[in-house]
Amino acid sequence: MAAKHVAVLMGGWVAERPVSLSTGAECAKALEEAGYRVTRIDVDRDVSAVLKDLKPDVVFNALHGPFGEDGCVQGILEFLNIPYTHSGVMASSLAMNKVKAKAVMAAAGVPITDHVVVSRSEILRDHPMAPPYVLKPINEGSSFGVLIVKQDQEFPPQELSRGDWPFPEVLMCEKFIRGRELTCAVMDERPLGVIDIITQGQAFYDYDAKYAQGGSKHILPAKISPIVYQTIETLAVKAHQSLGCRGVSRADFRFDEREDGTGDLICLEVNTQPGMTPTSLVPEMAAHKGMSFKDLVSWMVEDASCCR
Repeated sequence: MAAKHVAVLMGGWVAERPVSLSTGAECAKALEEAGYRVTRIDVDRDVSAVLKDLKPDVVFNALHGPFGEDGCVQGILEFLNIPYTHSGVMASSLAMNKVKAKAVMAAAGVPITDHVVVSRSEILRDHPMAPPYVLKPINEGSSFGVLIVKQDQEFPPQELSRGDWPFPEVLMCEKFIRGRELTCAVMDERPLGVIDIITQGQAFYDYDAKYAQGGSKHILPAKISPIVYQTIETLAVKAHQSLGCRGVSRADFRFDEREDGTGDLICLEVNTQPGMTPTSLVPEMAAHKGMSFKDLVSWMVEDASCCR
């Protein structure tokens, strides 16, 4: 039987292009090693025509950020009737919108933190909530545009006054939760384990901490109580299911276990297309469960479908 032809979508034109190129290269290499026939596609706005001519059996979606992760390319693949990896149109669009995703997860019993939606001009006039708080673009990934306002910060962040501000005018402001940065991947409705992320000098798990070599230290399994560990796994699956995710997703949490802390365990967001770079978390969790990178991406290809 002829090898299945897999088109790996990567790159694109958004801020997360370098991450996507790295994810795509790693996945394409592993798929070739697994025996698939692979075509690498650096995505441009003609991707629909390229795929129509190529006629692959499956698309491995290695795109990150807007267009690739928010339901847009998923809609194209549905129209072309090409099976694809990761979540479908609705789940991708919903999870990418941090505000709407929070509403859905909260209704399902997943704990979230207080937040408001405010314009850049409103923030520049006054703090949208009592510091400390976090400002985030509503539809971006890889921590692009995230600003942390500390408790003793008198004025809102002046970065927002830039004339070349590259992100949307409306942002989400949410209460800053102190404590540990924990994450749990879900694969085929099952948790893959919990990682404790320790950043090396960064205030939070930002772009450099995510993708630079040595930017963060990952402790797997996380050294937390068994009850908290199991709770995080349960909540990650619940978040995955409530948003309608398919394939592999990853939920990020904050846990304030300080002696004088609040004890809060909250879900920050769900990533429907987690990074698959050499420093990424999902391959590490899969390996902890005994699954090689080659087996992981092969499973994702065999799990691909339309109407996801």
